[in-house]
Amino acid sequence: MGKEEKTNVMRILDAKKISYSTHTYLDSNAISAEEVAAFLNINPDKVFKTLVTVGKSNQHYVFMLPAKEELDLKKAAKCVGEKSIEMIKSKELLPLTGYIHGGCSPIGMKKFFITTIHETAKEFDTICFSAGKIGYQIETSTSELEKVIKVSYSDIIVSN
Repeated sequence: MGKEEKTNVMRILDAKKISYSTHTYLDSNAISAEEVAAFLNINPDKVFKTLVTVGKSNQHYVFMLPAKEELDLKKAAKCVGEKSIEMIKSKELLPLTGYIHGGCSPIGMKKFFITTIHETAKEFDTICFSAGKIGYQIETSTSELEKVIKVSYSDIIVSN
């Protein structure tokens, strides 16, 4: 059996001596965070998707939220001090971040963007998120993640 492929995100975590585990879903057609959670048999509340947005000021922001939740654009804009924000277009994702849709990680983007994680992340010992490539997930604690990127926590999801 070959050595597991390392993504750029894993190399960054290794370099910073961050403790993490990986999950792969290469044989799956799972794309959405919810499908990934189901395939890996992980609580979807602790599998976080990474969304990239643009504010009225043309600043970009990253939001991480649980797999089955939806980003509340008003709450998200408020927590980063913008009048309004919107999702960036899929075609803008790769040139902006270096990642493709379905493989976007908050770690290792071409440049750092203000990153906000939904506040429920702190309820879990670890959370899962993209390792920067479709088929790979990282699982680590929020305290370990905070050693790599600056994050804040807020209620950014649509309330039912």
